[in-house]
This record gives sequence, structure tokens and C-alpha cells, in this order.
Amino acid sequence: MLTKVIIIFLAAMVLIALIGRALFPGALPRVMRKRQKAPVCGKCGRYLIGTKTCDCGGKAK
Repeated sequence: MLTKVIIIFLAAMVLIALIGRALFPGALPRVMRKRQKAPVCGKCGRYLIGTKTCDCGGKAK
């Protein structure tokens, strides 16, 4: 009896997770998202680490 309750509970949790992913696909945490490449500055091409803006301030050649 207890194993049936546990199996039903786990099945319900899987169903809720599938519905959540179908309704909100962009709501994954940042760590779990797959990124094609590392973010780079549009002006100078350096990699952006930690901040959204680059140190060049958009003044690169």
C-alpha cells in the first residue's frame, strides 16, 4: 500500500514537471540553460564576464 502511494506521488510530480516545461519553457534557471557561445562585446570582441557592459564603453575601433 505504501509503495503504491509513493509511486503515485512520483508520477504526479513528473506530470506536473512536464506540464510546467510545456507552459514555461524559458523559465529554466540560468545554470541549466544551454548557451551556444560565450557572450562577447559587440564593439571590441572581448568576452563579457560578470557584467553586461564592456570596459571599452563602446569606443573600440
